Amino acid sequence: MQMNGGGSGRRTGFSKRHKPMSEINVTPFVDVMLVLLVVFMVTAPLLTVGVPIDLPNSQANNLPENDTPLSITIDSEGRIYLQDEEVELNQMIARISVIFENRKEDRIYVHGDKNVSYGQVMEVMGLLNGKGFSRVALVTNPPR
Repeated sequence: MQMNGGGSGRRTGFSKRHKPMSEINVTPFVDVMLVLLVVFMVTAPLLTVGVPIDLPNSQANNLPENDTPLSITIDSEGRIYLQDEEVELNQMIARISVIFENRKEDRIYVHGDKNVSYGQVMEVMGLLNGKGFSRVALVTNPPR
């Protein structure tokens, strides 16, 4: 009587023809990672595009960041931009009111070129405050 079930000396399970593959093919993973790297390298500089202005320096501490900051920029020639789009002063308040319809406590950042008049920056801030936006912050460069 034989105890191993056949006596031919063969193991049950995998034969020489059907060995399990013990290597992982990493080529597809490397390809995907290289494509992602190229995509991020191309798009990263585009995320920092804005209106070119020369900010004044300040000793003030940084404020905590919002999830979705809204920025108003006044360039050296007095043009007003909402994010990166040029707007008139009277249109700016209407647009911001629509954007922040139920979120009047969110912070709005005002970037004013150091060559623009103080009165124009304060006019923008005064209009924002008059419409109920109390969290308006001026943006400056840190000291060197």
